[in-house]
Amino acid sequence: MKLSVNGTVHDVDVEEDMPLLWVLRDELGITGPKYGCGISQCGACSVHIDGELVKSCQVAAMDVEGEVTTIEGLGTPDLMHTVQQAWVTHQVAQCGYCQSGQIMAAAALLSQNAAPSDAEIDEGMSANLCRCGTYPRIRAAVKTAALQMKGA
Repeated sequence: MKLSVNGTVHDVDVEEDMPLLWVLRDELGITGPKYGCGISQCGACSVHIDGELVKSCQVAAMDVEGEVTTIEGLGTPDLMHTVQQAWVTHQVAQCGYCQSGQIMAAAALLSQNAAPSDAEIDEGMSANLCRCGTYPRIRAAVKTAALQMKGA
C-alpha cells in the first residue's frame, strides 16, 4: 500500500491492520510519534491526517486516506513551526516524551481556533497527557503561538 507521510509517498508492505504508529516507527523510521499507552489515552502518538489530529496507535494502516504529518513534517530545526518555536521559547519540554504529541495537538487546536481561551486550551489539550506536569508551560506556549500566528 502507498502511504504519504510528511510530503513523501512510501510503498509499505505491512499487514493492513498494523497500526499507523508501527508503520511510521518500525517501517519508515519516523520516531517522533511515541508509543505511550496503546489505547488512545495519552496522545504521545498524535499525528495529523489531512490536518486532523489522530492517535496513530488506533488507526490501521489500511484506513489511512490522506497526508500524514508527524512532528518531523511540521517544521524543521532551521524553520520551526510557530508552535514548535513557542515550545522552545517557553522551555515546555521536561522529559520530552509526550512533547511531539502535545505539539501536534496544539497545532491542530490552533488551526481550528486561532485565539483559544485558557479553558479552550485546557479542553483542546486534554487528550494529551504529560507525566511531568508541564501544563502551565504548555498553555503559555499555545497562547504565544496563537499571538504569533495572528500577527503573521
